[in-house]
Amino acid sequence: MTMYRDNHSVYHGRRRLLLFLFIVALCLLLARAFQLQVLEHDFLQAKAEQRHYTHINLPARRGMITDRHGKVLAVSTPIGKVWYQPDQDSTLSAEQKTYLQGILNIGSSNIELAEKTGSRKYLSRVVPYDLLDEITAANLPGIGMDRAHRRYYPQKDIFAHVLGYTNFEDQGQEGLEMAYEEYLAGHSGKRKVLRDRRNNVLEHVSQVTEMRPGQSLRLSLDERIQYLAYDELKQAVDYYQASSGSVVVLDVQTGEVLAMASQPSFNPNDGSTKVPERVRNRAVMDSFEPGSTFKPFTIAAALESGLYSSNSIIDTSPGSYKIGQNTITDPRDYGSISFASLLSHSSNVGASKVSMAIPKESFRGLLTEMGFGRSTDSGFPSEAKGKLLELSQWYPMNRASISFGYAVRVTPLQLAQGYAVIAANGVRKPITFVARDEIPQGVQVISPENAKYIREMMQDVVSPESTGYKAAVEGYRVSGKTGTSRKVINRLYSDQHHVVTFAGMAPANSPRLVTVVMIDDPKTDTATGGDIAAPVFSKIMRSSLRLLNVKPEEEEMTDGYVNSLPEFRL
Repeated sequence: MTMYRDNHSVYHGRRRLLLFLFIVALCLLLARAFQLQVLEHDFLQAKAEQRHYTHINLPARRGMITDRHGKVLAVSTPIGKVWYQPDQDSTLSAEQKTYLQGILNIGSSNIELAEKTGSRKYLSRVVPYDLLDEITAANLPGIGMDRAHRRYYPQKDIFAHVLGYTNFEDQGQEGLEMAYEEYLAGHSGKRKVLRDRRNNVLEHVSQVTEMRPGQSLRLSLDERIQYLAYDELKQAVDYYQASSGSVVVLDVQTGEVLAMASQPSFNPNDGSTKVPERVRNRAVMDSFEPGSTFKPFTIAAALESGLYSSNSIIDTSPGSYKIGQNTITDPRDYGSISFASLLSHSSNVGASKVSMAIPKESFRGLLTEMGFGRSTDSGFPSEAKGKLLELSQWYPMNRASISFGYAVRVTPLQLAQGYAVIAANGVRKPITFVARDEIPQGVQVISPENAKYIREMMQDVVSPESTGYKAAVEGYRVSGKTGTSRKVINRLYSDQHHVVTFAGMAPANSPRLVTVVMIDDPKTDTATGGDIAAPVFSKIMRSSLRLLNVKPEEEEMTDGYVNSLPEFRL
C-alpha cells in the first residue's frame, strides 16, 4: 500500500513539473510574439521590405545626334549588364561557370574574385538583350542583370573628334557628347519591385520616378562634306607621313561648322583606339604659329587704321629689314609692291614695315575683335584660346613677327573664324556646332569695303604665278593664303620641321565657304603650304561647293585663268 502511494506521488510531481514548464514556454512564446508583433513591428516590417522590396533604375535612352540633314551620327542601343553576387545559398557550379564564360565570352577572373570577396562583380557590361533572356531562363544562383544602353557611332572615326564618346554608363566623356551631356542624357526613372532571394523580380509594385529620355541634337555638320574633309586630310597626312593634321570648313553666312576633321583619328566604338594622342581634337585644342596665313589680318589692320589704302605701295628694298639685332629677309628684293603683291609674294619685309607703321594698340585690338587670343565660344570642351601677346610684350621684334604669323598662336578653328570675317564683309559671326535656322547678326569688325579689297588681293595668291596656285578650283574664284612656319624644337626654330597651312574662301566675290587646312611636320623636302595644304583645300572646296549647289562663276572668269588650273595628285 505504501509503495503505491509513493509511485502515485512521483507521477503527480512530474505532471506538475511538465505543466509548469509548458506554461513557462507558452509565456515566453507569447512574450516574444508580443515583442515582435507590437514592440518591434515597424522595425521588422522595414527590414522585411528591404530584403524583398527594392528599387530598380530605368535608364533613360540618350538622345540621338544627327547631322544637319538628319543623318544619324550617334545612337544608344539597349544592352544589359550581368553581375554575380554569391552567398552561402547561391554559388555557381562548375558547369554553370563554364556556361556563363561561354555565353558572355569572358574569363574566370571576375567570377573567382566575386566568390573570394563575396561582393558583387560585373561579368559583362555589354550584353545583347536576347542573351539576357537566355541567362534569365537559366535561373543561375547569384546572377543578376541591369538594363542599360550603349552608344553606337555608325560613321566610326569620321566624326570621332567632334562627337567624342561616352563611358559604360552612357555619359559623355569628350567632344559634343560631353558639351551637351544634360541635353542628351535625359533623366532615369525608378520602379519598386519585389524580388526573391536570388534577386529575380517577382512583381512590379509601383512606379517611383518616371523615366524621361534625352533630346536629340541636330548638328551643323554636313555628313557629305565631313567625309570629304576627313578622307582628303587622311590621304595627305599618310602620304607625307605627317605628325598630324586638321581641316575646318565654315559656312560664311551662318558661322556653322560644316566639317571638322583631325588626324590621327580613333574609332569611338573601339576602346583600344582611345589613346590621348588620337582622341584630342587638334582643330580646336591645339594651337600653332600660322605663318603667312596671318598676313591678311596685318593688311586689314593697316587699312582700318586709315594710314593705308588699297592703293598704297610698300618699299621692301633691299629685301631685308633690320630691327635691333635681328634682320627680317625675303627670298629676294621685291622692290616697291602693292598689298596684293605683298600677299602673292608673301613678303615678310613688307608685312613687318606695315606693322611697325600702324599703332600697336589698334593692331592688337583688331586681332582681338577678329577672335584671336580668346575662345571662339563654340561650346566645344577644352577649346584652346591660342596666344596673343599683351601690349606690354609687343616689343619691336615681336610686333614685326606677329605681322607674318610668328609670336602668335592660333587654332585652326580660330584661323577659319578670322577668314570668315573677311569673307562675310567684315562681320564676325558666332561659331556653332549646332544647326541654325536663322542667320545670326554678328559684329562688324572691319568695313565691308576693306573686306572686299582684301578678298580681291588674296585672289592673286591663287593665280598661276603665285604660291597658292594649287588651291585653285575650276569654275570658281578663290581667295586665300598659304602659310609655312618653322616649328620650335628644343626651344629653337628648326629648318627641318614645319607646319604648312592654306586658308581660303570661295567663291571669292561672294564667299559661301571658308576652309582651313593645316598639316603638321610633313616629311618632304618641299614642306610648304602651297605644295601640301593647298591641293587638299582645292579638292575639299571643289566638291563641297558642288554638293551645296553653289553656282559656278566660270562665265565671269577669263579663259586664260580657267585653262591654267593645275592638275595635281597626292
